[in-house]
Amino acid sequence: MVAADNLQMPHNEAPFDLSAYLKQRQVEVEAALESSIIVTYPEKIYEAMRYSLLAGGKRLRPILCLATCEMAGGTVEMAMPTACALEMIHTMSLIHDDLPAMDNDDYRRGRLTNHKVYGDDIAILAGDGLLAYAFEYIATQTKNVPPERVLRAIAQLGHAVGAAGLVGGQVVDLESEGKSDVTADTLHFIHTHKTAALLEACVVSGGVLAGLEESDLQRLSRYAQNIGLAFQIIDDILDVTATAEELGKTAGKDLQAQKVTYPSLWGIEESRRQAQALIATAKEELTPFGEKAQPLIALADFITNRKN
Repeated sequence: MVAADNLQMPHNEAPFDLSAYLKQRQVEVEAALESSIIVTYPEKIYEAMRYSLLAGGKRLRPILCLATCEMAGGTVEMAMPTACALEMIHTMSLIHDDLPAMDNDDYRRGRLTNHKVYGDDIAILAGDGLLAYAFEYIATQTKNVPPERVLRAIAQLGHAVGAAGLVGGQVVDLESEGKSDVTADTLHFIHTHKTAALLEACVVSGGVLAGLEESDLQRLSRYAQNIGLAFQIIDDILDVTATAEELGKTAGKDLQAQKVTYPSLWGIEESRRQAQALIATAKEELTPFGEKAQPLIALADFITNRKN
């Protein structure tokens, strides 16, 4: 009888420590990024690429890729080249986004934007260089992964960043500036493409590299789309509520650019509620993965609770 009672006692496992997890993964990602680009002739372009790539940040995208690969039974080593490539692509999008022809921003991650330091011409080329190198890096640096999985991960990233993803979202975003009749559907299109598509690539590529079944990849896709939209809603809220110091970039830019945002459509409280509902739905998709999903569950919560 005693033995049977013992069997039913709950495990007193320590709660997952996201802060420690993020610190450890950030150190690994920073080291990999640091060694990914060597300065050679012509030095200026490599320095410009490194200036933005190594400017810090949460490294959320590469960490999502690593966490998913591990959850799916893969290793950090298998996913690290893809994780670095995702950060290169994300950095390219920030460099180009900050240009005078786009959002015209002077600060990013607490320091001057790339074009403010190197000029518009070199900033454009630094973004181009990072985008091209990202695909080369996955193809040449990924070890101990079957080639068809590597190829699929590359295709996933290409889709996420092109006209069917990030670029398409940015076009509709630019076209919508200053318009007062932008609908919730248009806003949804912009952000599922501009923000969520790359986050989806981060998560799904981790699963692809580890060899997950199609049904599981679909789950990951839905998880990522939901956290991606929640991420953007929180971004919109922070643009209204946070200071430039907290954000590391200019605050209130959306209002200045007359952009329709989730808070402008729904108000801040409803926007928060919608973000939390998306996160709850996202976390449900991870149920079949059990304990192994803890990092991805904690990262989903982190997205709605962040201050920058």
